[in-house]
Amino acid sequence: MKYDFDKIIDRKGTGCAKWDNLKEVFGREDILPLWVADMDFEVPKEVKEAIVKRAQHGIYGYTYRSQSFYESIISWESKRHGLNIDKGWLTFTPGVVSALSTAVLAFTEPSDSIIIQTPVYPPFYSVIRDNGRKIVENPLKEENGHYYMDFDDLEKKINDKVKMFILCSPHNPVGRVWSKEELNRLCEICIKNNILLVCDEIHSDIVYKGFRHIPIASLNEKVAQNSITCTAPSKTFNVAGLSCSAIIIPNENIRNKFNKQLDAIHIGSSNVFGLTALEACYTYGEEWLNELLIYLEANRDFVLNFIQNEMPEVKVSKPEGTYLMWLDFRKIEKDGKKLNDLMVDKAKVGMNNGINFGSKGEGFMRLNIACPRSLLEEGLNRIKTAIK
Repeated sequence: MKYDFDKIIDRKGTGCAKWDNLKEVFGREDILPLWVADMDFEVPKEVKEAIVKRAQHGIYGYTYRSQSFYESIISWESKRHGLNIDKGWLTFTPGVVSALSTAVLAFTEPSDSIIIQTPVYPPFYSVIRDNGRKIVENPLKEENGHYYMDFDDLEKKINDKVKMFILCSPHNPVGRVWSKEELNRLCEICIKNNILLVCDEIHSDIVYKGFRHIPIASLNEKVAQNSITCTAPSKTFNVAGLSCSAIIIPNENIRNKFNKQLDAIHIGSSNVFGLTALEACYTYGEEWLNELLIYLEANRDFVLNFIQNEMPEVKVSKPEGTYLMWLDFRKIEKDGKKLNDLMVDKAKVGMNNGINFGSKGEGFMRLNIACPRSLLEEGLNRIKTAIK
């Protein structure tokens, strides 16, 4: 391989949330962090070079988005995902979560309800709850470690107060890459009931062999006109700290209303280094990403084999996408707090407690496999020793 993903890079002392914030998050510093969803890999060299070159200019004033910046996004979405977008469909936020919050404020009222599929990424809860809207849970169905959408439950939960559905695609934390049939049925239900579909596609580039991410806006024109798609290079290329997300809104009326809300809270401008990084990622990063996916898939399979052979009492969903794995510890400990204490104080491994992904996540842990395999192996051996 051209890129060395086995290389261990010391991230301590860099203001890194994953490595420098352990005491505040886990109550101790002597743990191996395999939690928050960023990678322990260096960005493509072209991205680093682009940022360094921009930094050397020495002036970091107000900036604007160039034509080449837009073209990098348009070309990436077309080449990687078969989604053809117009420049005019694009708007920008610092992150996907701020885009979700903007959509909630722009298209719902405090008395309205918003549907999410649980267990799910914790900010899905907070962007609804903190803005005074009601959460309606449509839990995913699980059979032998594989998760499905429960359409019967979904239709039962819909009433005239439901105005929005927030979809995670690919799904965090269970790793599903939704099929075209699943997405079509979901969209039909939303359109029939006049429910706006807001889709978090931030993990869209991390998809394994045998699966393909289908952008919600690529299904058909009717779906595209009822959708907001949130994407970014942050998970793909490990640039989350540079805060630049692209929001795709084909419907002009929806886009104008979204932008009006952005203007009202003044978060529509972009970080100069975020703009530089996004364009470099999408312009030069494909070869790096292709090798990354090979490495991540091998990490995934390493975890699956280790658990099967060394910790069979732990169940795990085989992710079709994302670099996150959803571990089921319920045969060992069902109580979420006790399980967290076991992992932190005995195993000394920091993972995301499943309880934070909703009640359906109690007894689970989310493991981040986007790290050198030696660290992953060390973490798994620590867990094995603790539960034995």
